[in-house]
Amino acid sequence: MTPWSRHRLRTGDDFRAVTRRGVRSARSHVVVHLALLPEGPEAPRVGFVVSKKIGNAVVRNRVTRRMREIIRPQLAQLPPTAAVVVRALPGIDAQAFDQLETDLTGALDSATRKLSRRSAGEAAL
Repeated sequence: MTPWSRHRLRTGDDFRAVTRRGVRSARSHVVVHLALLPEGPEAPRVGFVVSKKIGNAVVRNRVTRRMREIIRPQLAQLPPTAAVVVRALPGIDAQAFDQLETDLTGALDSATRKLSRRSAGEAAL
Protein backbone atom coordinates (compact mmCIF):
# COMPACT_ATOMS: atom_id res chain seq x y z
CA MET A 1 0.00 0.00 0.00
CA THR A 2 1.45 3.36 -1.00
CA PRO A 3 1.62 6.11 1.61
CA TRP A 4 -1.15 8.08 -0.12
CA SER A 5 -3.56 5.17 -0.54
CA ARG A 6 -4.31 4.95 3.19
CA HIS A 7 -5.54 8.58 3.03
CA ARG A 8 -8.04 8.08 0.19
CA LEU A 9 -11.81 8.15 0.46
CA ARG A 10 -12.94 5.26 -1.67
CA THR A 11 -16.67 4.67 -1.53
CA GLY A 12 -19.58 6.80 -2.59
CA ASP A 13 -21.13 6.27 0.84
CA ASP A 14 -18.10 7.91 2.46
CA PHE A 15 -18.30 10.87 0.05
CA ARG A 16 -22.03 11.26 0.80
CA ALA A 17 -21.48 11.02 4.56
CA VAL A 18 -18.86 13.77 4.49
CA THR A 19 -20.89 16.12 2.31
CA ARG A 20 -24.11 15.59 4.29
CA ARG A 21 -22.84 15.40 7.89
CA GLY A 22 -19.83 17.68 7.67
CA VAL A 23 -19.17 21.38 7.50
CA ARG A 24 -18.57 23.27 4.27
CA SER A 25 -16.24 26.09 3.37
CA ALA A 26 -15.92 27.60 -0.09
CA ARG A 27 -13.49 29.82 -1.95
CA SER A 28 -13.55 31.08 -5.52
CA HIS A 29 -12.62 27.79 -7.23
CA VAL A 30 -12.81 25.16 -4.50
CA VAL A 31 -15.30 23.84 -1.92
CA VAL A 32 -14.09 21.84 1.08
CA HIS A 33 -16.35 19.51 3.10
CA LEU A 34 -14.97 18.22 6.42
CA ALA A 35 -16.47 15.66 8.79
CA LEU A 36 -15.38 13.23 11.47
CA LEU A 37 -16.12 9.63 10.47
CA PRO A 38 -15.35 7.38 13.45
CA GLU A 39 -16.06 4.16 11.53
CA GLY A 40 -13.04 4.62 9.24
CA PRO A 41 -9.36 3.84 9.67
CA GLU A 42 -7.24 5.85 12.09
CA ALA A 43 -5.85 8.24 9.48
CA PRO A 44 -7.34 11.36 7.90
CA ARG A 45 -8.86 10.60 4.51
CA VAL A 46 -9.33 12.83 1.47
CA GLY A 47 -11.41 12.56 -1.69
CA PHE A 48 -11.50 14.83 -4.72
CA VAL A 49 -14.45 15.66 -6.98
CA VAL A 50 -13.44 17.09 -10.35
CA SER A 51 -16.31 17.04 -12.83
CA LYS A 52 -16.21 17.14 -16.60
CA LYS A 53 -17.14 20.82 -16.43
CA ILE A 54 -13.50 21.43 -15.49
CA GLY A 55 -12.13 20.01 -18.71
CA ASN A 56 -11.01 16.83 -20.43
CA ALA A 57 -9.29 13.94 -18.60
CA VAL A 58 -5.83 15.48 -18.88
CA VAL A 59 -6.98 18.73 -17.27
CA ARG A 60 -9.00 16.94 -14.56
CA ASN A 61 -6.05 14.72 -13.62
CA ARG A 62 -3.72 17.73 -13.48
CA VAL A 63 -6.13 19.57 -11.18
CA THR A 64 -6.41 16.50 -8.94
CA ARG A 65 -2.63 16.11 -8.72
CA ARG A 66 -2.19 19.78 -7.81
CA MET A 67 -4.85 19.60 -5.10
CA ARG A 68 -3.37 16.38 -3.72
CA GLU A 69 0.06 18.00 -3.35
CA ILE A 70 -1.47 20.98 -1.58
CA ILE A 71 -3.49 18.80 0.82
CA ARG A 72 -0.68 16.33 1.63
CA PRO A 73 1.18 18.51 4.20
CA GLN A 74 -2.15 19.54 5.78
CA LEU A 75 -3.01 15.95 6.76
CA ALA A 76 -0.81 16.07 9.87
CA GLN A 77 -2.95 18.89 11.29
CA LEU A 78 -6.24 17.00 10.91
CA PRO A 79 -7.72 14.65 13.53
CA PRO A 80 -7.21 10.92 12.79
CA THR A 81 -10.90 10.31 12.05
CA ALA A 82 -11.27 13.33 9.75
CA ALA A 83 -12.58 12.95 6.23
CA VAL A 84 -12.29 15.70 3.64
CA VAL A 85 -13.98 16.07 0.26
CA VAL A 86 -12.50 18.73 -2.01
CA ARG A 87 -14.71 19.77 -4.93
CA ALA A 88 -13.19 21.74 -7.81
CA LEU A 89 -15.24 24.47 -9.45
CA PRO A 90 -15.00 25.64 -13.08
CA GLY A 91 -12.03 27.89 -13.78
CA ILE A 92 -9.70 26.08 -11.38
CA ASP A 93 -7.52 24.85 -14.24
CA ALA A 94 -6.54 28.44 -15.13
CA GLN A 95 -5.62 29.34 -11.55
CA ALA A 96 -1.94 29.64 -10.61
CA PHE A 97 -0.62 27.05 -8.17
CA ASP A 98 0.12 29.55 -5.41
CA GLN A 99 -3.37 31.05 -5.66
CA LEU A 100 -4.90 27.56 -5.61
CA GLU A 101 -2.79 26.73 -2.57
CA THR A 102 -3.99 29.87 -0.78
CA ASP A 103 -7.65 29.12 -1.58
CA LEU A 104 -7.48 25.44 -0.63
CA THR A 105 -5.59 25.90 2.63
CA GLY A 106 -7.85 28.83 3.57
CA ALA A 107 -10.99 26.79 2.92
CA LEU A 108 -9.59 23.82 4.88
CA ASP A 109 -8.65 26.04 7.83
CA SER A 110 -12.10 27.63 7.81
CA ALA A 111 -13.80 24.21 7.70
CA THR A 112 -11.61 23.01 10.58
CA ARG A 113 -12.65 26.01 12.70
CA LYS A 114 -16.33 25.44 11.87
CA LEU A 115 -16.05 21.75 12.79
CA SER A 116 -14.39 22.53 16.12
CA ARG A 117 -17.13 25.08 16.94
CA ARG A 118 -19.82 22.53 16.01
CA SER A 119 -18.16 19.81 18.15
CA ALA A 120 -17.87 22.21 21.10
CA GLY A 121 -21.57 23.09 20.74
CA GLU A 122 -22.64 19.44 20.64
CA ALA A 123 -20.46 18.63 23.66
CA ALA A 124 -22.18 21.43 25.62
CA LEU A 125 -25.60 19.86 24.98
